[in-house]
Amino acid sequence: MAKQIEGVYERILACAKEEFLTKGFKDASLRVIAANANTSTGSIYTRFHDKQGLFQQIVEPVVQGLMEMYLRIQETFSRMDGKTQVENMGSYTSASMDDMIDYMYDHFDEFCLLLDASYGTRFQNFMEEMIRIEVEYTYKYMKHIDCQSISGGEVTEEFFHIVVTSYFNSVFEVIRHRMSREEAKRYIRLLNKYHMAGCDTIFYPERY
Repeated sequence: MAKQIEGVYERILACAKEEFLTKGFKDASLRVIAANANTSTGSIYTRFHDKQGLFQQIVEPVVQGLMEMYLRIQETFSRMDGKTQVENMGSYTSASMDDMIDYMYDHFDEFCLLLDASYGTRFQNFMEEMIRIEVEYTYKYMKHIDCQSISGGEVTEEFFHIVVTSYFNSVFEVIRHRMSREEAKRYIRLLNKYHMAGCDTIFYPERY
């Protein structure tokens, strides 16, 4: 099998990552990747089927890891009793986002690819699954606390989808701006305070 040629598989992935980072998915060249990896385009097709398959091999494990992590965060919070949820939402969110930033920075190049180089692949909207999860679990929380914004019909899932989309776009700006890990954590902590203050006006409209 093709993978039996030692080192070729790894060289292709390394050269592909560099080519995708430099040119983006659409403009990246398999010929350039093959030449830089000292192999043939046929060797790439044998291992990865096509350019989509090659890009997928680089980013999909990271996307899966992020989604599994985020769902675990949400499930852990959801299993807490109501009083604990209300008392600890802010601190739990902050600690969880710290962990997520560490994950993103442990896979920095892959997230640069996802954010800036994935147009034309099925990963160009990778954030949508995180947004869906956040909306689902936040809506559960709002129902749990008998949020008047829901019962009164003022806030819908569609509205909260817009809010959450804005939040996650802001979160991933730390990658787009190439912040250091510590700068990113400071930014996200401030962003979380801003976001939570806004959410309070939705969760507890009777206070405003």
